Order: sequence, then C-alpha cells, then structure tokens
Amino acid sequence: MITQTTGTCESQAKHRLVLKTGVAVLAAAGLLSSASVWAQAAAEKTEPTEAATVVVTGVKASLIKSLAIKRTSDQVVESIVAEDIGKLPDNNVVEALQRVTGIQVTDRSGGEVGTLSIRGLPDIQTTWNGRTIFTASNAQVSLQDIPSTLVRQIDVYKTRDASQLETGIAGQVDVKSLRPFDFKGSKISLAVRETYLQPADKANPQLSAMFSNRWQTGIGEVGALVNLSDVKTKYRNESVTPGAMVPFTSPNAAEVPPGYVPLQRIFDNSIWTPGTHTGLPTKAGSTLDFNGKAYPYYLARDAVFQSDLKGDRERPAANIALQWKPNSDSVYTFESMYNGYRDKTFNQMLFSFVDWWGDLGSNPASTMTTFPGTNIIKSRTVNNVYGFNSGDYTTSATDSYVYALNGKWDISDKLKLEGDLSYQTSTYHSEFTATRIDRVAPSISVDFNGGGNNTAFRFNNNADLTDPTKWNVAQFYDTANRNKGSAATASLGGVYDADWGPLQTVQFGMRYDDRKASEANRNQSAFLGRNLATLGAAYSSTNSNFGTDISDVPRSWVEPNAYYIRDHIDEWRKMYNAADANFLTTDKLSLQKTFDVDEKTKNLFVMGNTQNELFGHRLRGNFGMRYVKVDTDMSFYKVDATTKAVTPSSASKSTSKFLPSMTLIYDPSKDVVVRFNYGQTLRRPTFGDLNPVLQLSDDVSKVGYGSGTGGNPDLKPTRSTNLDLTGEWYFQKDSALYGTLFKRKIDGLIVSLRHKVHVDPANDPFRNSTSGGDHTNGYDYVINSPVNASNGNIKGAEVGLVYFPKGLPSLLDGLGIQGSYTRLSSSQNVPDANDAGVIVSQLETPFFGVSHSSYNATLAYEKGPISARLSYVWRSAFLAKNEAALFANPIGIWRSPEKSIDMQVSYKINDRMSVDISGVNLTNEMQQQYYHFGSAGTPQLTNFGTLQTGRSVSAALRWQM
Repeated sequence: MITQTTGTCESQAKHRLVLKTGVAVLAAAGLLSSASVWAQAAAEKTEPTEAATVVVTGVKASLIKSLAIKRTSDQVVESIVAEDIGKLPDNNVVEALQRVTGIQVTDRSGGEVGTLSIRGLPDIQTTWNGRTIFTASNAQVSLQDIPSTLVRQIDVYKTRDASQLETGIAGQVDVKSLRPFDFKGSKISLAVRETYLQPADKANPQLSAMFSNRWQTGIGEVGALVNLSDVKTKYRNESVTPGAMVPFTSPNAAEVPPGYVPLQRIFDNSIWTPGTHTGLPTKAGSTLDFNGKAYPYYLARDAVFQSDLKGDRERPAANIALQWKPNSDSVYTFESMYNGYRDKTFNQMLFSFVDWWGDLGSNPASTMTTFPGTNIIKSRTVNNVYGFNSGDYTTSATDSYVYALNGKWDISDKLKLEGDLSYQTSTYHSEFTATRIDRVAPSISVDFNGGGNNTAFRFNNNADLTDPTKWNVAQFYDTANRNKGSAATASLGGVYDADWGPLQTVQFGMRYDDRKASEANRNQSAFLGRNLATLGAAYSSTNSNFGTDISDVPRSWVEPNAYYIRDHIDEWRKMYNAADANFLTTDKLSLQKTFDVDEKTKNLFVMGNTQNELFGHRLRGNFGMRYVKVDTDMSFYKVDATTKAVTPSSASKSTSKFLPSMTLIYDPSKDVVVRFNYGQTLRRPTFGDLNPVLQLSDDVSKVGYGSGTGGNPDLKPTRSTNLDLTGEWYFQKDSALYGTLFKRKIDGLIVSLRHKVHVDPANDPFRNSTSGGDHTNGYDYVINSPVNASNGNIKGAEVGLVYFPKGLPSLLDGLGIQGSYTRLSSSQNVPDANDAGVIVSQLETPFFGVSHSSYNATLAYEKGPISARLSYVWRSAFLAKNEAALFANPIGIWRSPEKSIDMQVSYKINDRMSVDISGVNLTNEMQQQYYHFGSAGTPQLTNFGTLQTGRSVSAALRWQM
C-alpha cells in the first residue's frame, strides 16, 4: 500500500519516491557509485524543502523500492526490501532470497533452507552494512543465522566494481540493518510469531522488538536504536537411504565362480575396480573376469538405513546503533550486532546390512527380483543380517559479535571521505556423542524402489526393534570441536569531484584487515558389550510414527537415550573407562588445536566515473583497478595416535593480485538501461583446506584400504573473470522487464585429488597398539587432498519481470506478478589420478550445485488493508557431490528437481497493528538424491535417499507506533 501524507501531485511524488529511495538507500550504505552519489547530492540541494513526505508499506511498495535500487545502481544488483519494519517477505533471510533472479537454494531441512548459490555458485561474499562478516573459522556467515526481523534490506551483487570487496566469485550478499536516522522521530515496533512445523508437529515462538528515536541537542542531532530478536524452533528430519552398490555373484549355482557361493559379495579389487566414474555396467548378463573366465554378476546395495533427527534450535540476536550528526557536513555511526546460535539434536539412526550371503536357503533366486533388462537387484530377502541402531546427540553453539564505528565527512564541495573501523569475533563449539546398540536379525526383506523412488523394508519381526533385551550396547563415540575467528578491519575511502571533461569523479580507498582463525578438536571411542536392558529403563528411548509420508519402513525402534546419557555423561564415560582403560573420563578430556592461521590483507583501489553522450543519449561508465595483497602465516599440529605427542609445523605464503573492473551504462531511451560489466574476483582457500594434517577413516567397507583427507598449504586463490550484459526496460513506474547474459571464466579451481599413502602403525588410529588393532604392519589409505588443478566456465541467461497491470476491474486492482527464469551451463576439467597421485586423465563435468534451469513465479495482491502473495520456486536436477571412490555405482550424487509453494497474507487492522499468516512448502515436497554420471544411473535404478522436510504454517501479530 502507498499513501501520500503531504504534497501536491500524487503521481509525481510516487515517481520521485521510487527513484530517490533507491538512490538514498545505496548511498547511505556507501555502495553506490560515486557518480550516483553526486547526482543524489545535487538533487537534494535543488529539491524544495517542502517536498512530499511519503510512507510506503506492503508487498507492492517493497517491489517498487527493489526496482529503484536496481535502476540506480551501476552494478547488476537484485534487492529485497522489508515490507515494513522488521518484516521481510519470509521467515528467514535465505528463504527471502529464493525468489531473487539467479538465486538457487537447497538443503531444506530443520524448518529452513540451508544453502544459497548465485547463478549456481556457492562462493558468496557475505557482508553486514558493507562489512565482511563470517562464522568462526569460515569465510562466510551462515545467512540463515540472521533473523529476518533485524533486516531492512538485502542486496545481491552479481557484479562488482573496484570499490567493492574482491572475494566471492559468485557475488556479494549485503545485509542491511536499521539505523535511527532511517526514521523521522521515535519509532517502536513489536512482533510475535508462532510457527507450526511438520513433521515435528510443534509450535515455535519468535519474538522481536525495535526501539528507535532521534533528538536535536546542543551538540547536534543524535539517534539511538535497539533491535532484539529471539527465534526458537523444534524440528524433525526424517530420511530413508539405501547403501551404495556393490557386486555379487549370480544366485544360480551353475554361474558361480570357483571358491564362491551364490549371491556372495565380491570384495576382490583385482576382479573389479571400485569407484569408477560410471560404476560397473548394469545391463543384464554383464560379466566379470575370474581367473580368465567370465561370470555374470549382480548389483545390489550393501545396506539400508534411516535417520529420525529431532532438534531444538534457538537464535538470539541483537543490534544497536547510535548516530551523531554534529553538523550538515558529517555524520558518525556506531553499531554493534550480536548473533547467537544454539542447537541440540537427538538423531535416532537405524542401520542394517543387506549383503550377507551365508544363509540364503536352497533357492536364492526365489528371494530376489531385478529391474527389467538390468542386473540390478530391486528386492531381496536376506537372513542373519547384522545391524545397529545409534543414538547420536549433538550440541552446538555460535556466538558472534561485530563492533563498528563509521564516519562520513563532506570536506569540501569537491571532496567526501568515509572511514570505517570494525572488530568482530566469532566462536563455534560443538560436542557429539553416539552410542551404538547392535544385533543379528533373523531376516530382512527390502525393496530398493518400493514406489516413488523410495526404499522400503521390514524385518521378520519389527516388534523386536523396540525390545531392549534384543540389543547389545556396543561402541560409544565421543568427540568435540571448537572453531574461533576474529578480524580487525580499517578502511578509508573518498570521492573527489574532479570535473575533468568526461571524467566527473574519482573514487579511491584503502583497506586493512587482520583475520585470525583456529580450530581444535578431540575424539575417542570404546566398546562396552552389555545388554541394553541391564542398564535400566532410563537409558532407552523409543521413537514413533517415523516416515509415514515416505515409504513402508519400520515406524519405531529403540535407541540408547541420548538425552539421559548427556545428562549423566560423567557416569557414562566412567562405565566405558571400566571396559577400556584408554577411554578418558570427563576430568581427563581436553581439546587439541589442529591449526592456527593469521591472515593479513591489504587493499588499494582507484576508480574513475565518466559521463558522455552517444547518439544523443547518456553514456556513463566507471573504470577501476583494485590491488590486493594477502600474507598468511599458518601453524599446524599433528597428534601421534599412540603417544598423543603433538608435533607442530608451520608455513607462510604471500599472494598479490591486480583486479581490473569496468562498467558501461547506456540509456538509449528514458525507460531503458543497458549495462556492460567486466571485472575480476577471487575465491580464497578455506583455512581447513590449508591444513595438511591427515584425518583418517577406517576401512569399514572392507575394500582393502582406508580413506582420509588432508589439506594443502600451497593452495592459491581461484580467479574469476566476469562478463555481464544487462538490459532493463522500466515500462511503467512500478514495473520492469529485465534480462542478463553472463559468463564466468574461472581459473585455478580447487578440486580433490586422490592418492594412496602407507601409514606407519604408530600413526594409524585404527591399528596401533592402543586401539587393540594389528600393529605389526602399516596400512594403506586413499587420501583426498585439495589442489589448484581445474579450470572451468559457467555461463547463462536470466530474465525477470515485475508487473502490476493497470485498468483491472475493481476487485483485481492491486494484482501483480513477479517472476524470473535462469538458464545455466557449466563445465570444468577434473583431474583423475592413479594411486600414486599422478594425473592420468581429465574429466569434463558440470559444477557442483548448478541446476540447468530454475525459475520462480509470484502472484502478488495488494488492495486496502490486504496484502498477499503466492509463490512457486523450482530448480532442475543438479550434481550435489561425488561418492567416495569405494563402490560400484556411478560416482556422482545428484539431487532430483526441487520445488516449493509458499504463501503469505497480511491484514492491516489499523495504522498500528497488522496480522500475517504464511505457509512454506505447502505441498509437502521431499528432497531426493540418486547416483548418476554421464549416461549411467537414474532416479529409479540408482536412487539414493529421501529426506522428508515437511511444511510449516505461521501466524504473526505486529504492532508499531
């Protein structure tokens, strides 16, 4: 809704508002080009003091503001503007971004969206009011940790000029918070929201409050603002997953090679090679060579498992801002933000092998079926199968603080300066405990695609799953970690009104950042060997009503009660210590630092802004160069698996880059804007990727070698060269049609390269004398390490529309549409190495996380006190990650197409009070995966897991004065 409180001509006032609001917002953030800043300053000097004051609220006003920001920015930018104080159009920041052109989201779980990408790339520079922010030792902040009630605007920069930060090859997401000078006087806003979340079937409260005022004093104008938020969520994630594919001999005795029995699993790596890109052939009758003779084989999964995760999450947050304007030529802003995260989860996991061949009966073929025309087993019954349940408990907490002081000065009519000092610190701490109980079940019957590409299974007697007397208490895993990060940053920049012919202004600046990060962890495990029932009823927990929307699977099973164990952790550790003297009790535990990094970054930039005419129409441009120098000092700590002695090591590196940028903006008519952007951006290696200390995993699949990871301190930044061509047609003041063609040429991509290493027994955590394993010989491990060994391209096109039709019938007046479509194409070379780590070939694969197509469509309506929207977002299938190179299936794990239907309806009771009702994932969509590489693998034949994310419905009451 748009209402005019003063002024003469309503349409002219609205038009000025659209243009002025976008300019003013960007200028205040210090992110608008210098040419636009000077244009805004000139407009303010010539505008009469009695100019109209306009109040804007609602969905339509939010979209109009977003278009104004897009139109007045030199860069390709998409924006989301709060519809009212603390009211983004969604419950959290990432969900609000999913309808932005070119944005793709995924990992919907726990009642929220977890992963954000811009044009398919997840490497995003996250900033708060233009300042870099991060979580602990990470390079980015988890945007879903920022409550939407603290946000007034989000800008997504797909291109950047020399004045902006150079990191984040995908783009930059800048989250803007409220300040007291955003309001004319005092302002109070209170909001309460209740969200009902499935499948947890819990109601979750969200509270927020904002208090702001400004005063004229003897020292000038001052303002103060406090914004508080607390969001609590009880959630439940349900998933059912079949294991990886492995080869088996034929069920027919006449086709079984010597030394094998029917349907025996084939472990021998001299007969088949695990981890090939397309996996083993799946055509019926395919054979393997056994000592020179071909025998048919069948493919089946090695296991089935399901996870019932219940979580309790809280996000407290606060933002304060103090502003002082001593005179018309200067303004000072101090602001601070606290962002907290608390999460407690109890994951009840059921796991069963389905690969045992020791008791198949007299006719194994009668207990199985295959998919038509393939050697892939669709269903089977297996006897005497080993399985375990695991009660996993995780507590995690984040505390992040940012403190900043900003000053802006008009030194003269020709020179403006801005300085900024900030300090931030962030700590993440987590503890994980998992207790396994195990048994051998008489039999299990499984259908790997029982309908809808979902796995279904049942045991001979599912009631045994809930009987504690049937289960033995086995391993206990006890780990913890702590990540820390801090940064002190200083910057100074300015704009000089040169007025040297076509060169209007010169923008310049410098920035210094001192970033520190460290990680520490601990881990231990032991075996108990007691019947679960002997521990007492308090140590058992049984779930219910699992997976009713997924498939025919066990609905209930018993687990060690992770809540009770956590509350009595000292006694629990003492019990395992009595069984294994090497298992440490609580008083003996400590974290061991794994790495410490100190990274200093220096930036300088200069940029000129020009204005000319071409064919009688305005042609603007900026041309700049940014210089960045990064010095990194690293310390690493290796712990001996037997003696626990710590061996430190260190490394240092220094890199520097010149990054040019250019933007041309042409107005062929008053309603059309054409932009061309050229620039270069960087992606720095993560601190974890720099750590060379090996993290080993045991050979649980019994393929003859373990696996592991290790970093590489010699990694260099990835460099992206970016080209964008954009056209925008603002065919009426509240509507626009726009499109972009873009390309990213990316050099030095970091990819994992595998190589085999032989680990000395003393440093093997699974086979040293302390672990009780075989310590007479070493063991082989296939290690994946990051290297700068890939180059790639990603290109595509975007088109977007915001349209509010005119002349509709009275009831439909106020109806509008917002929509966008993105088409992407990506490719990169991925090196393939032999066991020695020597690259033997190059693969051509798509980027991880890139959907070929994605679109969103929103139907908006605003009339009188009613404001509403109904939106649909969809993205096509995409490569999520690669499987460990241990199995016979295609190596790529793909996500099936994802979609969500969301809605929101607001009703304004009066000028101070409104109510909202909203829903997310109304059609209760699931998240599914499958194995695929090239032409191998389909969602039907090689399905890999289903996650039930559930729907949510919210009701909110807002009050302000």
